[in-house]
Amino acid sequence: MAMTAATPIAADPRPPSAVSGGAGLAGIAGVFAWIMVARHYHMDGPYAALVNLVACGVPMALWSLLVDKVHRNLSTGIDWTGPRPWRETIDISLTKLAGLWITWGGIALIYATGRFYWIGNFAFAMWCLTWAAPVLFVCSVPYVLWIDRRLVAPRDGAWMLGAWMTGQAGVEREAIYNHLRSWGVKAFFLAFMLGGLPGGFGEFVRGDLSVVLRDPVALSLWLIALMFLIDMAFATVGYVLTFRPLDSHIRTANPFAAAWMAALICYPPLTLMMDGGVLDYHIGTASWTYWLQWHPVLLALTGAVLVGLTGIYAWATVAFGPRFSNLTNRGILTHGPYRWTRHPAYWSKNLFWWISTVPLLSTGSLVDAARATLTLMAVSGVYYWRAKTEERHLMLDPDYRAYNDWILRNGAIALVLAWVRRRGKAV
Repeated sequence: MAMTAATPIAADPRPPSAVSGGAGLAGIAGVFAWIMVARHYHMDGPYAALVNLVACGVPMALWSLLVDKVHRNLSTGIDWTGPRPWRETIDISLTKLAGLWITWGGIALIYATGRFYWIGNFAFAMWCLTWAAPVLFVCSVPYVLWIDRRLVAPRDGAWMLGAWMTGQAGVEREAIYNHLRSWGVKAFFLAFMLGGLPGGFGEFVRGDLSVVLRDPVALSLWLIALMFLIDMAFATVGYVLTFRPLDSHIRTANPFAAAWMAALICYPPLTLMMDGGVLDYHIGTASWTYWLQWHPVLLALTGAVLVGLTGIYAWATVAFGPRFSNLTNRGILTHGPYRWTRHPAYWSKNLFWWISTVPLLSTGSLVDAARATLTLMAVSGVYYWRAKTEERHLMLDPDYRAYNDWILRNGAIALVLAWVRRRGKAV
């Protein structure tokens, strides 16, 4: 049948998102509420930064359970209709606990061996984890005994590792590898996130409104600090709340070595972009405030753009709700900034660096400018590499393939190209 002008165009609905927007909004509400309290009472220390995690995580968990009812999702792997008698699962649980405890013991050994984990920001992370370790050890027993009675398939990667250690049958090597990769992600990134919490939180809480409201640069930097505070809070909570009842568990950790290499070189202690690092693009450059200091209008506009880009970066993390994590699949997001692009955080982060650093200008020579520009291009290339290796992993999930196909038809780039084609035909 021929299409007429009155024939409706078939809808192209966006694939459903694994996380609701409400979960992120609940976390944001908790963060802002605590920030107001902390500023009022001048609580800018590390303990206040830890309370901020609670203020962020608890509302998201409650929203997920009470409003979104994520515990009923089939993807949790939990059957709530009738728990099995504990006698049927006690052997499974004990084997699983053995697997968990040996994993945690290995992580503790790595932390204890790495000297860098006990200096600088990492020292605070180690203090937190040292106090949390006995609590985690004790609480793991009732939790595992409880959850195994309700899991459809309780023999997961932790059980596989425990079974392999005790010589039991039915061991699947890939399940063990995925288990170790998943805890490797948590161990590496949680230490970094915890270490960075106090500095960012204190910087924003100590902000003097009488100063920042009179100075566009100070205001921009203060708001940028707020965006990073939000990002760090949500990211840290995401690494902590990996629980099946929240449907926030790690389905799979990226199995590709290239993905791990691309990600790990962007974070301490392996950062190639740090001062003096191989990809340090700051040598011979100055920030945007230096180049625009005699142009107040451009200074304010540039500050607003940088705040906006950092806001998009934070929004991309908030959209995860309690599920943020590098190098893992914990459900596919299609809402928030992911409605427009598959990698909003990478786009905004790299644009921020290009605009704030202005590598084409140099306080030294033209050679310095060329080096800084080429080095920053290499940094952007690393993030392109990260994006592609992440896609390679996520493309193993049919939900991501559906989202990927949809974004190619309806994402920001697709809409811009469609608009250009329409304009070309009109001319």
